[in-house]
Amino acid sequence: MEYANRTPINERTILVSVAVQILDDIDHEEFRLLAKSAGAEILEHLHVQRIKPDPKFFIGSGKAEEIAVQVEALDIELVIFDHALSPAQERNLENILKCRVIDRTGLILDIFAQRARTHEGKLQVELAQLDHLSSRLVRRHSNLDSQKGGIGLRGPGETILETDRRLLRIRMDQLKDRLEKVRKTRSQGRAARQKAAIPTVSLVGYTNAGKSTLFNILANSDVYAADQLFATLDPTLRRLDWDGIGTLVLADTVGFVRNLAHALVESFKATLEETLQASLLLHVIDSSSPDMLEQIEAVEIVLKEIGVDVPILKVYNKIDQSGEDAKIIYARPHQPDRVYVSAHTGQGLDLLRKAVQECLMGQLQNFHLVLKPEYGKLRNQLYALNVIQSENYDENGQLLLEVNIAPYKLEQLIKQAHLPIDQILGDKAQQFARPLEEFEIKR
Repeated sequence: MEYANRTPINERTILVSVAVQILDDIDHEEFRLLAKSAGAEILEHLHVQRIKPDPKFFIGSGKAEEIAVQVEALDIELVIFDHALSPAQERNLENILKCRVIDRTGLILDIFAQRARTHEGKLQVELAQLDHLSSRLVRRHSNLDSQKGGIGLRGPGETILETDRRLLRIRMDQLKDRLEKVRKTRSQGRAARQKAAIPTVSLVGYTNAGKSTLFNILANSDVYAADQLFATLDPTLRRLDWDGIGTLVLADTVGFVRNLAHALVESFKATLEETLQASLLLHVIDSSSPDMLEQIEAVEIVLKEIGVDVPILKVYNKIDQSGEDAKIIYARPHQPDRVYVSAHTGQGLDLLRKAVQECLMGQLQNFHLVLKPEYGKLRNQLYALNVIQSENYDENGQLLLEVNIAPYKLEQLIKQAHLPIDQILGDKAQQFARPLEEFEIKR
């Protein structure tokens, strides 16, 4: 199914934010950015106060009639509500406003439809849109000139207008089957990485927190990054070498927002599975945002909803704007809890690399190694990890190395090379008397 009308249409739009006692978690500026991202030409942004939602119009008949007057006066084509509306509420509002009405979920889905680029991303967007539209088919057959496309109509396109619930359900089942194949393919890749003891570090965070910019710097990549909401939709994985760790896989995922509908989370499970199966999560936070605490809470809610049970390192980004210093804050000795960085200027990235190394490999320690000339392969591996502090030779021609590395990683290298650990480490070899399995990376 092809995606229609990717280019924003710049529809004349009124935004409606409703502050309700039971739904008071709203961000007016974020709502405006979402609408602009979809291509809306915002002529009015109305703020409505209610004790509780009206079951028929959400905002009440009186306020709906006031908006109808403005719609006619300004020749408005679209009204967007910053809350989830029921299908009945959308139909009732369209009848009284005489223009199209969409809710927050429909708005986000439209942005997703514009940003999806990969086959997997398009499948997930289409499934989410069909699920959202399935209860709104009656409205879609109305005479509201919905054939031309526009915000909330991009994606599946006109074919939805000509189908019924049975055909819609068949299409959704087909999409779920195809996404299941994507999940199985990803699962096989993860199993291979786990077998090879390759950890995965996944970036998560609120949309526009700087995840993709940080990803590009760490992975030396060119993933699209921009100062806009949902700049990145499709998951991106890169294999790279990390000091003190070796090979790891870095994953960038879709950003989160507040009040993200459960249906959207379900549809994007294939993307979010990289988060579920990661060895470590980097929760990227915009430290310059006035809504930082609310954004952190929104991400934690989604992570809890999808069942994430993975160690998390908080990365406070954009310190060049917030004025904070680059630093690591430890929850306890050698257990980093948060790192302050700037992906834009590069401040604190060395501290971030150190913190990730400690999170994955444990406490870093100094070791003095004695290597015979024939142990050159181990020396090369240590140099590749960039953990060697100094190098000298003794009177017997043996190599003396001082390294700063996690005990788990050092023992792993020695045992993989089938070398005598007691000869290399001397007295310190006793601390490695435990089975290697006890040092395994937690997943």
